[in-house]
Amino acid sequence: MARPTHMDASSAAGFSLVEMVCVIAIVAALAAIALPRLPLGTSRARLEAYAVEAAALLKADRTAALRRGRPVATTVDAPGRVLRSGDGRREVRLPKDVTMKAVLPQFCNDRPAGSAIAFFPSGLSCGGVVAFTRNGAGYEVKVNWLTGGVEIVQRRTS
Repeated sequence: MARPTHMDASSAAGFSLVEMVCVIAIVAALAAIALPRLPLGTSRARLEAYAVEAAALLKADRTAALRRGRPVATTVDAPGRVLRSGDGRREVRLPKDVTMKAVLPQFCNDRPAGSAIAFFPSGLSCGGVVAFTRNGAGYEVKVNWLTGGVEIVQRRTS
């Protein structure tokens, strides 16, 4: 008996439609189980990145005050979770799952300070602290009232 030299349609290589649908259903079921377990919201690393971004904005405003020879004030809108450069070009906007609190002086240079951290042409500042927290983790961005220096401090909240 002679062997066929060509493949007939029933022995063709590949997957049937039923097999593909089963594989897709299994992948969808696994995704439905795995996705709710993924952390949603702001991660600790992203929270730290917001603190670094805020510190960079404050340092840039301090540098602008030194360079221009006039005061520059960074606006702190804690309820709105926004830190806005006195230079007017940059802002740090936090997502809703991050809490922002600020401790600012009531008076700065014998004037009401409002909701701002002021930097003077000498580089000095009246200081302030802006804190970012989420789920027990937090960072404080501190502006030294005497030197105008900016630092980030990690803290645990309870």
